[in-house]
Amino acid sequence: MVETLNEDVFPFVTVSMNSPSQPSFFRRLLGSVARRRPGSLPRAAARSARRAISLCHALLSERGEVSGARLAREARAAYESLDESALGFFFDLLVKEFSPDPEEVGRVADAYRQDPSQANLVRLQRAIEPPRQELFRRLNMAAGGTGVLVEMRRRLLKTLAERPHYAGIDADLAHLLSSWLNRGFLVLQRIDWRTPAMVLEKLIQYEAVHAIQGWPDLRRRLQADRRCYAFFHPALPDEPVIFIEVALTRGMSARVQPLLELDSPVADPASANCAIFYSITNCQEGLRGVSFGNLLIKQVAEDLGREFPRLKTFATLSPIPGFRKWLAGMAEGRPRLAELLVRLDASRWFEDRTTAAEMQRQLVRLCAYYLLHAKQGPEPLDPVARFHLGNGARLEKLNWLGDTSEIGMRRSAGLMVNYVYRLDDLERNHEAYARNGRIIASRRFEVLARESWIARGEAAPAQAVHA
Repeated sequence: MVETLNEDVFPFVTVSMNSPSQPSFFRRLLGSVARRRPGSLPRAAARSARRAISLCHALLSERGEVSGARLAREARAAYESLDESALGFFFDLLVKEFSPDPEEVGRVADAYRQDPSQANLVRLQRAIEPPRQELFRRLNMAAGGTGVLVEMRRRLLKTLAERPHYAGIDADLAHLLSSWLNRGFLVLQRIDWRTPAMVLEKLIQYEAVHAIQGWPDLRRRLQADRRCYAFFHPALPDEPVIFIEVALTRGMSARVQPLLELDSPVADPASANCAIFYSITNCQEGLRGVSFGNLLIKQVAEDLGREFPRLKTFATLSPIPGFRKWLAGMAEGRPRLAELLVRLDASRWFEDRTTAAEMQRQLVRLCAYYLLHAKQGPEPLDPVARFHLGNGARLEKLNWLGDTSEIGMRRSAGLMVNYVYRLDDLERNHEAYARNGRIIASRRFEVLARESWIARGEAAPAQAVHA
């Protein structure tokens, strides 16, 4: 399950440099921007980026407060017209011309240090807030504004690794979008076959865990023993923010292929005692890092519990996307592990019973070690583990050959894991994880991890807590 893990409101007016009715303010502003040399940027791209920036300045001016909706429309249109060659220049100018004044920040910070009064704290807060945030707020007042800002962050994230000086813009957008898309504004809706086709098509398009192979596949995923829920936001009509797919089963599922088969029999949901969350997809790349999945799982579990009182277990059937990559990184200096990786590359090796049994003994132990002890700082290296453990779930069970699809074998060597959500334990588990980095896991995980080659050669830190 990938938690890969991850909106709109003001009208706009055209501002023309050639129109005699426009105040000289705009001519001066555009002229001052035009005098800057764009380096190797094509002249037309530089002009379009500068025009968009000039309209952003106008939107923040006193005039912008009066006719903000019209200026916001024009600024939005100018921004959306930028091609890739102009976009970097636009972001560069957002950094240069819409960041806090360092001298003002220093002066106000000194005043607060000498007199930490509430009044000086408010002045400091105002000084350190980038003008970009107010610009984005005003853009958001226009119809479709939130969606434009989500798309702006998506485009920004594509270049952030190469241009780390954009980090301030990213932080501003992430801060505002987190506020605007908080749980109080999200609406949970069940998706079924009666849902508008526009939304159903987007489920097929966005599904990032187990690809939906057309309409018959989607229809099976929406039948009586299946459920699909999505969060929507009023500022993003007909655009799911995140959605989750659930199978209502007898017993906890260990393999995903039976859940995805088109011709699998439709079971009576009233007889189910387990809800399996087998896919979570964040639909908007521009909302990466804005967490919704934890809220979605908990609310869906509560809703399903009310609808089907016989449900006793709420669990995931999740991939382990970093496992194969971690194995490759650990292979240096470990000939047996390097040999194991070569065998994993053989086509459909798991269909040979003898080979599969031998590989199972090794891989299950290595994967248990990976989930418990491979770290990214204080947190688990595996992104799906970070998500579920941070939500208060517990590591329950490793499933051999749980996903034999091409992507499942490539990412996880076919292994999948069940994380269990016990609603009464979520808060306690979350606190143990957040405060002390403790992983709540069934005892079998630690036993398997200690039997792995790596644990036998290197002492593993005692991070797991048995439940």
